[in-house]
Amino acid sequence: MSTSVAVETEFDWTLFAERYWDRSPVLFRALSPAPFEASEVFRAAVHGSPCAGPEERMPPHAQLTVERVQRDTADGLLPTAEDGGFDGYDTRLAARLGGLRYALVVNDFHAFDAALWSRERAFYAGLWEEVGLPVTGAITTLFHGTYEHSPVGVHKDRFATFMFGLRGRKRMRFWPRRPWDEAVSTKVDYSGHLPESFSADVGPGDLLYWPSDYYHVGESATTSPATSVNVGVPRDEHHAGYEVEALIADLDPTRLTGRGSLDTLLHVPEAEVSAPGPGPDGLLSPVLPEALGGAARALADFARPERIDPRVTTVSLRHWTAGGFAPAPTAAASRDLAEADHLRTAPGARVLWAPDDDGGTL
Repeated sequence: MSTSVAVETEFDWTLFAERYWDRSPVLFRALSPAPFEASEVFRAAVHGSPCAGPEERMPPHAQLTVERVQRDTADGLLPTAEDGGFDGYDTRLAARLGGLRYALVVNDFHAFDAALWSRERAFYAGLWEEVGLPVTGAITTLFHGTYEHSPVGVHKDRFATFMFGLRGRKRMRFWPRRPWDEAVSTKVDYSGHLPESFSADVGPGDLLYWPSDYYHVGESATTSPATSVNVGVPRDEHHAGYEVEALIADLDPTRLTGRGSLDTLLHVPEAEVSAPGPGPDGLLSPVLPEALGGAARALADFARPERIDPRVTTVSLRHWTAGGFAPAPTAAASRDLAEADHLRTAPGARVLWAPDDDGGTL
């Protein structure tokens, strides 16, 4: 493993795949054109972290930490359209928090802005040509604030990560292997392990990559607010359940709180769940509770070929159309087209289709 970060001044996906993919960190300086724009990122952050009032609990996509204490309620501290952008948001929080350090994290926010999603999709199409489209979609995460270091501390992800510097300066610190012997997966106080680490500073327009097997932590390079966008491409611990989620039902961005279970799709009210009682011999009854039995019957009905075959086709088309970033933003309302109307696709995009059982197209 590398114990330093290579620096490249010219960006090329072929070069990247040959030298660095799943191998070692690399920093590309001053990408042009940039894969993200501040106005689109802020707009997506606002749509992805709605705050209706000071008593509302934090929305599922957003996390806010003030001086290492994670907030359970929004309390008016999330970005709003009235802020106008990150500068306005920073000014409002500086006055509200009196200089306390804060960290805002917004997950999966590519689903909340079509322009951002389109730009991101077009940029990473070059990577998929080199290494293949990920079976499980990539994730997009916003990190913003004045925090001293990542709230979770030193950790390792199942994702290969691309960090794009949007505003201010950030420092990423790395360890090629786990720097501690304790039986813990993360460490907030890592000062004793600094001599074993190496780091890279990321400024606006820079793109930093690191493989999934590197332990890392994000740090503030200055006391000013900094903003970055992380794109994580899954490399480890893939679960078939991720595909089952997409196959059974459409993923709703407002309910998507994680991709590790089916709880967002097969939710059963707590009042309907009952444990099986003892049978005549005193042992637990082999009969499933009614709520689980109903779910099993629904899955068996769904698995019939006449239902599942069209669904597989639809999910496959959506997977390729999403370009690695699912769920896609909500589609605009459809309208009737005139004979003279022309349809345009984004640069590099393809129109994908398949016949359906009624003689039409999907």
